[in-house]
Amino acid sequence: MILDALFRSNPDQFVPIFFDEAGHRVATQYLMAALEGSLPIEQLMSYRAAHAKLPGHPELGLTPGVKFSSGRLGHMWPYVNGVALANPGKTAFCLGSDGSQQEGNDAEAARLAVAQHLNVKLLIDDNDVTIAGNPSKYLPGFSVKKTLEGHGLKVLEGDGEDLEGLYVRICEAINTPGPVAVINKRAMCVGIEGLEGSNHGHDVISVKAAIQYLETRGHTAAVENLKSIVAPKQDYKFLGASDQYDANRNVFGDAVVEVLGEMSEADRKQNVLVVDSDLEGSCGLHKIRAAHPEVFISGGIQERGNLSAAAGFGMAKGKQGIFATFSAFLEMCISEITMARLNYSNLLCHFSHSGIDDMADNTCHFGINNMFADNGLDDGYETRLYFPADAHQMRACVKTVFHQPGLRFIFSTRSKVPFLLDESGNPLYSGSYTFTPGKDEVIREGSAGYIVSFGESLYRCLDAVERLRQEGIEVGLINKSTLNVVDEEVLAKVGAAPFVLVVESFNRRTGLGSRFGSWLLERGLTPKFAHLGTHEEGCGGLWEQFPYQGIDPVGIINQVKAFVS
Repeated sequence: MILDALFRSNPDQFVPIFFDEAGHRVATQYLMAALEGSLPIEQLMSYRAAHAKLPGHPELGLTPGVKFSSGRLGHMWPYVNGVALANPGKTAFCLGSDGSQQEGNDAEAARLAVAQHLNVKLLIDDNDVTIAGNPSKYLPGFSVKKTLEGHGLKVLEGDGEDLEGLYVRICEAINTPGPVAVINKRAMCVGIEGLEGSNHGHDVISVKAAIQYLETRGHTAAVENLKSIVAPKQDYKFLGASDQYDANRNVFGDAVVEVLGEMSEADRKQNVLVVDSDLEGSCGLHKIRAAHPEVFISGGIQERGNLSAAAGFGMAKGKQGIFATFSAFLEMCISEITMARLNYSNLLCHFSHSGIDDMADNTCHFGINNMFADNGLDDGYETRLYFPADAHQMRACVKTVFHQPGLRFIFSTRSKVPFLLDESGNPLYSGSYTFTPGKDEVIREGSAGYIVSFGESLYRCLDAVERLRQEGIEVGLINKSTLNVVDEEVLAKVGAAPFVLVVESFNRRTGLGSRFGSWLLERGLTPKFAHLGTHEEGCGGLWEQFPYQGIDPVGIINQVKAFVS
């Protein structure tokens, strides 16, 4: 509100944009867009819903009234430096947090802002809370104030709930030439019972807590409105898959715990290091911390450094570094992955939230460029990319590759996935199943052609295959769970078929399909070929992302019918 008043009172003095790098703090952007009349107030009730244009992170060009795309946590300050350089004589603001300040981007931005005397003012909420805990505990010694002062910024620290004091500090920042940080010490979710000071205030408030908050303030109509909302649910019945679903991202942690349980505590401490980047509950690492805390480190929100730390631990023969974060952040770690490869590290990485399924945060959190991890040379240190199709295969994959040398990347989705069934209706990957790296698996035989897929796209392809068979079109299905290794036997098999269709939720420009066609041609195999993948910015929502990209069963069936016709 203070910034809005300043922008209105003297528009020529400021860049009138609420640049914000504090992750999910999107409510500011949508509320201001509604208040200025760019979108109806009622539309705010559809936050993160499919096609509502209100994703979990703001996107320029998608939501009316939104003036920038925030992207991932801690990525805006360097950008705002450029905005300041493009607007000499004006003051640019960047809202941030103690979480975003942990990212290395901001350290680089601080040095440039000081060196170039940029008129950038930072407004930083320092509440000592991130997703996985309290920075003061997992990063003792880290101080936002001291860090920024060390870079050369002037720092004004005070109580963020003292509005008069806050106003004074903002005015002082504006009237001080060069970069200034206004640090606001305040609790998370001030005034909300059950959430104040807690990390459960990340992104959204639970319906239960919201109702309690509104009831104590007499907002009866709002309470009734919340109670009347029915959560969206996908009621499509997928053929070839069970009604039981499980989260591969958590099963990864369960499987690692089982492997570690076979080792003595002394061996674990000497030979295994697990490094978390504030997402332990989202990547399954919390299972490891609970069972074997002696091998676990909370590394904070600094993916590049944490991956390298895990890789450095795994430099010696017999030692194993384990790292995990979201797949969207893999792009941030490419240089560190290259360094790990050049130093022959033994590194097991779990990148969850791969693809687009259940990704209401939308485009900036799509994990679609995962093939970038395999960026070494042909004679370089071995790198393997794995994307198991269900929880049974995830468990088998982890147990097989855990002790192997080299760089191993295991991908999983944010969404739960069903268990795949064989043609007799039995679980495909349970019982005595053993995962074989580099081996493609024939899920269904077919004479009309083959679909090649993996991960959460596979059960959707299986549904399409079963429905096509009901229409007399015998289509086969291949599970390519090892993404970057050619299985010559299976490639020859599908290459001799009338058509090959690669279906994936990865980026159509950089995914498996962009390689698979070349593999076929290099061997003189020339079936009809098509490739379905993610190719548009997201629509928000959950499962709705798949039909929006045309990679749901309907889209798959339509492509197959185009082939056979």
